[in-house]
Amino acid sequence: MTPPRRGLLPEGVQDPAGLARLLADAGYFADDGVATAAYLALALPRPLFLEGEAGVGKTALAHALAKVVGADLLRLQCYEGIDASQALYDWDFPRQLLHLRAAEASGQADAERLEAEVYSRRFLLARPLLAALETSPAVLLVDEVDRADDEFEAFLLEVLSDYTVTVPELGTVHAEVPPIVVVTSNRTREVHDALKRRCLYHWVEHPDFDREVAIVRQRVPEASASLAEQVARAVAVLRTQDLLKPPGVAESIDWTQALVALGAERLDAGLATATLGAVLKYREDQAHAKRLDVQQMIATAVLGG
Repeated sequence: MTPPRRGLLPEGVQDPAGLARLLADAGYFADDGVATAAYLALALPRPLFLEGEAGVGKTALAHALAKVVGADLLRLQCYEGIDASQALYDWDFPRQLLHLRAAEASGQADAERLEAEVYSRRFLLARPLLAALETSPAVLLVDEVDRADDEFEAFLLEVLSDYTVTVPELGTVHAEVPPIVVVTSNRTREVHDALKRRCLYHWVEHPDFDREVAIVRQRVPEASASLAEQVARAVAVLRTQDLLKPPGVAESIDWTQALVALGAERLDAGLATATLGAVLKYREDQAHAKRLDVQQMIATAVLGG
């Protein structure tokens, strides 16, 4: 049998199950689909495009991968209007100006030399994309790319094609070891096919009951097993409702932390009502929940469990 490609895989990892065990040790409980997608992203290696509802663990996977491979995590948070300079590099203008004034005060008058000095690597501020190319090993997280515009997508695709960027004043920067790249999207809009084709794609589902309980207990160890189970069941009920933002794992953790802070050992209808803001973060969703009497549905789900 041909041995698996090593790529960027950690030493000793031979299959997705082995990677899943390391991710669990890092606090991330991956299902078979996520573990396989992450394994292939490291083995091939290829950028990994994760799409899914907010709060299902897309960003957390990048953090866990950084721990597993012992790499720096460099996060590029996308937003409307982001451009190449904010993602790639910028010049430290205040320090450049101070350098020019110091040179003037000392009587240095060689303009060509001064220009070379102020546009040297010393005054370059590396943003996440350039820093990821210069750092080895590195995990580059391009978070919520669906918030950026088409032009930024095209720029990102160009960078990820050969892991090379050009700084006009300094020349070409090429990654000796390509970073592990995780691109996430909450699907607030469709991302162009060209970027998706460059990546391995995986849709991240909400975790099943057992995984969600394990995640909550790992993140909120002071919570009792019964409370974590009741929260997981209650959140599963809420996800069946027609909400603007169904609660993700992040909200399950928030809710459990709120309940623990109130000294709760179990979830009941009164506590569910009092702490609804920890799990439903939109006023419309809370109003919708009250119209449907979701608090009682939560209590029913808990009692039924």
